[in-house]
Amino acid sequence: MLGDASRLRILRLLEREELSVADLQDVLGMGQSRISMQLSQLKSAGLVEVRKSGQKSFYRLADSPQDNPFLRDIFEQSRLEIPEAGHDDAGLELLLSRRRDALRQHFDDLAGKFGRDYVPGRSWKALGELFLRLLPPLEIADLGAGEATLSLLLARRAKRVIAVDNAEKMVEYGGNLARKHGVENLDYRLGDMERLPLEDQSVDLALFHQTLHHAPHPARALREAHRILRPGGRVIVMDLLRHDFEGARELYADLWPGFSQVELLQLLENAGFESVEIALVDRENQAPFFQTLMAFGHK
Repeated sequence: MLGDASRLRILRLLEREELSVADLQDVLGMGQSRISMQLSQLKSAGLVEVRKSGQKSFYRLADSPQDNPFLRDIFEQSRLEIPEAGHDDAGLELLLSRRRDALRQHFDDLAGKFGRDYVPGRSWKALGELFLRLLPPLEIADLGAGEATLSLLLARRAKRVIAVDNAEKMVEYGGNLARKHGVENLDYRLGDMERLPLEDQSVDLALFHQTLHHAPHPARALREAHRILRPGGRVIVMDLLRHDFEGARELYADLWPGFSQVELLQLLENAGFESVEIALVDRENQAPFFQTLMAFGHK
């Protein structure tokens, strides 16, 4: 199965990123039918797994090369022996860059509109549940902070709030708003949830408020949150319960259709968090009836 160069090229890409058939076409320059056939064979052999998301299927490597010495050796050798390896790596980077740009553009376009336009999961009832569990004074990281509405509220009681967002206009808007209202303990930084511009063990609380479903790799974002937390620190995740409203991808640039309670539990535990608690805290009364989960974990 691994003796075919095209299958190895596919596996090399899936080692690094979860991709659709269209994504693989874009990077590899192969026909759709050829890629689908190779993926079918790789799936039958147990080398790749598939995840359904609405009408799309996303493929990923079934076994980590770090856990499989045979795969690790094959991939290391293939980088040297497959002439297209460099092209494939560059193509994947371009694909991921376009993904990030599209997501950033969506939120740049929304700057100044949150609160006037509907966004799923942003309810005062859910926020009230969150505030009940905050113990000031804390140093808080608000990850994916958007216009910094929540960051500004938290800053009223927190020791310090570090807001992080990857959309420049959001950072500019939120920063200007903080200065306008004389909020001196809010530090708004441009950055990515998966590569946070914060030092190790620098905050007491890491907060994802309706943002984890925008992370290309939620597991990486949670591991980053674990890294920046001090021992004994907490993470809070408020996000949508898994839903089947496919329109959320276009309307809100959602990358994930929410998370089940089991999925969120596993993500948090795999990131290193302990004593994880998850609760359903809100259900909207209009279609598509989004529901909000809240999860807590300790480092």
